[in-house]
Amino acid sequence: MNKLSYLFLISVFIFTSCKSSSLVKPGDSVEVAFQKGFAKYEEGNYGDAADIFETVTRIGRGSEYAQEAQYYLAESYFNMERYIIAESEYLRFITFYPRDPKREEVDFKKAISVYHQSPRYRLDQTATRRAIDEFQLFNSRYPNSEYVTQSAEKINELREKLSRKYFESAEFYSRTDQFKAATIYYDLVIDRYPESKWAESALLNQIETYNDYASNSILAKQVERYELAISSYEKYIQLFPQSSARGQAESMRDRAEQGIND
Repeated sequence: MNKLSYLFLISVFIFTSCKSSSLVKPGDSVEVAFQKGFAKYEEGNYGDAADIFETVTRIGRGSEYAQEAQYYLAESYFNMERYIIAESEYLRFITFYPRDPKREEVDFKKAISVYHQSPRYRLDQTATRRAIDEFQLFNSRYPNSEYVTQSAEKINELREKLSRKYFESAEFYSRTDQFKAATIYYDLVIDRYPESKWAESALLNQIETYNDYASNSILAKQVERYELAISSYEKYIQLFPQSSARGQAESMRDRAEQGIND
């Protein structure tokens, strides 16, 4: 195939691939198509920009414009807050151009794209855990990056969300007198997220839950469960010695000791 035929096929493919002939004209080269896409991007018209960049990546692969088009395709979806597609396009960029100078930025924005897929705490948190993994991998790969501080902040935010989910689950089980399940979920908060703002309340509420668990148990199990309440109290005092709720914790301990002695 001669050069003129090749350019003709490219121009036809560009024309037919775009949603409107107003975006790219018949006869436009890959370069011209890219420039039109970039102009749309600069205008903030990310939808049209994405349509053009997607076409450039398909028919211009191997050209000097395909690499930039792939980057701006991902950026267009990111700016439209279509984060699932943005993540996919950033991943495509990483796969095709792993040594590109923008790799660090792209890795970070891919993590941010997953972060934005994290739902409110009551829902399934698979995306939340995946976002944490993405940010942790980023920090490991680029320890001196300008994005490390922001990445660490996102990790803390997401961990708080997971901590709250476990805490609220524990509260639900406690309210519905499912005491064993409640203590297990309080433990998840305390053991996995000790730095979270939910940890102190989880441990304090666990003391009371063990007391309720004991008082609602058969006689043979009561002492063992009151002792667990005391154990939780001792952990509470060690972890939060200056807590304003210390008096409340001591009252719970006294209840447990009374239960053992009765």
